[in-house]
Amino acid sequence: MSDSLFDLTWEDAADATDTADFVVLPTGSIEQHSLHLPVSVDTLRADHLTDELVAAAPDHDLDLLKLPTLPFGYSEHHMNYAGTITLTAETYRRVVTEIGSSMADHGAERLLVVNCHGGNAEPIALAADRLERDHDLAVYVVHWTDYAEEALEAEFGVRGDDWGHAGPHETSVIELFRPDLVHEARKEPQVRRANYGPKVRRYFDDVTEQGGFGSPSDSDAEFMSEVVAATTDRILRAVRSDMD
Repeated sequence: MSDSLFDLTWEDAADATDTADFVVLPTGSIEQHSLHLPVSVDTLRADHLTDELVAAAPDHDLDLLKLPTLPFGYSEHHMNYAGTITLTAETYRRVVTEIGSSMADHGAERLLVVNCHGGNAEPIALAADRLERDHDLAVYVVHWTDYAEEALEAEFGVRGDDWGHAGPHETSVIELFRPDLVHEARKEPQVRRANYGPKVRRYFDDVTEQGGFGSPSDSDAEFMSEVVAATTDRILRAVRSDMD
């Protein structure tokens, strides 16, 4: 039987939900990622990195049922760039809550959210609260990059703003999984317009000209393959530990 709900009939979905340790919701966004990457970067990351988790789960005595990847996120801060699609924070919270409650109604006991977009973090946290308290669904939230941060900092620099959005980290991931979508000739050092400390930035183009951070040409798909393998193992160990 498939590990993806997307491929199942309703009868097979009932069996898979009943036997799965977790139903897994990958969450991304549709937003600008500078001049060299597609607007689908976060959704592609969520989809492929969750596939890695599902494939490796049996090695950790886990059975994961992957839900369809949620492509849209809370991305209002990127709206000054064409191609960005955003939900409001409240709509996003409700969407995640209603996806989780639907699966709880079908018998799911645990939901694992694998998030690959920072803007989604707060609405997901609020949705998790409601699912835990109102629907008796155990919710586990993994912000994927948090589990890879040490390796990424060692390779690309200690400041996430030096390698984060559309920088060498995300460029490396897309070169690993979808190299056909990377515009190699458009990779250029990103021009920072401003630095902020405590002040909240209104829109992303307040701080960057092209739409990204760092130098995308420092990307390394081979290195990222090693990071993905190690991070997949780290996440599954953490999830398995919390079950005990």
